[in-house]
Amino acid sequence: MASMAALLVVVFLAGCHVVAQERSTAAAHGIGVNYGRVADDIPPPARSVELLRAVGAGSVKIYDANSSVLRALAGTRMRVSIMVPNEIIPGLAASAAAADRWVAENLVPYYPETRVKYLLVGNELLSDYSIANSTWPRIVPAMENLHVSLRRRRISSVKISTTLAMDALTSGAFPRPPSAAAFRPDIAGDVVRPLLRFLNGTNSYYFVDAYPYFVWAGNNDTVPLEYALFQGGGGGGRYVDPGTGLTYTNMLDEMLDAVVHAMAKLGYGGVKLGIAETGWPNGGDYEQIGCNAHNAAIYNRNLAARMARSPGTPARPGAKMPVFVFSLYNEDLKPGPGTERHWGLYYANGTAVYPVDLAGARPLRSYPLLPPPENDAPYKGPVWCVLAGRRGEKLNETAVGDALAYACGQGNGTCDAIQPGGECFRPNTTAAHASYAFNSYWQQLRKTGATCYFNNLAEETTKDPSHGSCKFHSSLD
Repeated sequence: MASMAALLVVVFLAGCHVVAQERSTAAAHGIGVNYGRVADDIPPPARSVELLRAVGAGSVKIYDANSSVLRALAGTRMRVSIMVPNEIIPGLAASAAAADRWVAENLVPYYPETRVKYLLVGNELLSDYSIANSTWPRIVPAMENLHVSLRRRRISSVKISTTLAMDALTSGAFPRPPSAAAFRPDIAGDVVRPLLRFLNGTNSYYFVDAYPYFVWAGNNDTVPLEYALFQGGGGGGRYVDPGTGLTYTNMLDEMLDAVVHAMAKLGYGGVKLGIAETGWPNGGDYEQIGCNAHNAAIYNRNLAARMARSPGTPARPGAKMPVFVFSLYNEDLKPGPGTERHWGLYYANGTAVYPVDLAGARPLRSYPLLPPPENDAPYKGPVWCVLAGRRGEKLNETAVGDALAYACGQGNGTCDAIQPGGECFRPNTTAAHASYAFNSYWQQLRKTGATCYFNNLAEETTKDPSHGSCKFHSSLD
């Protein structure tokens, strides 16, 4: 009996070992995550690696070559993507020695213990027109110098590429029909064709940042939400490309195939495709629709299940591709609209925003119920912009004072009401004056792109901050 019990224990432990191996293998093949760090209080790299493992991530992409992060990833078997900063690309293009030095300092010390798979040269370079002359023509020369450096070291498993947003296409983020898509005339011949030639010759990937959220948010009267969330087909919407006859049941496939057709028009229809960024925001500003944890969970769960079960697109059925979800954390220091700070799988304290299995193995019906979405329709009430209230935190008089001065220096008569004798001068405090100035600035300039951010000092509110004779204008005025 004792020997039989021992045998059963051995069999049980062996079974556990097999299950653990299966989970490890599944996790190693899950889609990837963008590990951005534009935040002031996120977990350290070692803990971040644990959180990546917890969601089944198979790869991770960082926006630099941070030594602490790369050391933390050593031995994990996760595929890793590192990035050359935009500003040094001209220097790497001009000097093979500089490119070799970058590889020696930022890749070689960690490879192969850290499984670097992709070396991305810049981030969304062709969206920044201010560097059109200084950097665009030098993207491929920089890649070529880096490629030579890798070959000299007999490193053949690292693929070199760059990341491009959908605005590289003439039709931007909503290229319908996909078969009509083409690259912008200002970049097609001189920049993109040499890039595709390089990618084709090195068997690398064209990495695109593709966000169905923005397509749906800007076209929600014609694009069903279900179609953007991989719930298309049937009543959830479908689209037939009149040029190819291909049927689409989700927005991401349309976006990806638009890139495929655009590449084909330049003679490189066989270049492999990768997704550098995709995802759905879990929060945002009042006037930004559909940004909630409910939709974010559905999008990322369905994305993972789709890539595990049926990779590829209608134009390239079965074609596997690297995919990176944006992002690991809600990054509170990112400027811009509220959605910019709400793409994370985790809050800054390491708590999950919602459960997700990026390996795509967990049945969708097994997840717990999600909170209902509260902003899938446009908010039509008034909104104000005020100084953010942070319980227990002492007001940073210097930072708020600087933001106040900035706001008052913009627009027309932005801060007249808080001057001595003005109707909003009282109470005469930095906090009260800042709220008025932030709101006055935002209401005047928001239609031209101004945001209620002020270095993370401001927040939107639907509660009217007016008091006494002091009137705060709203978004409806």
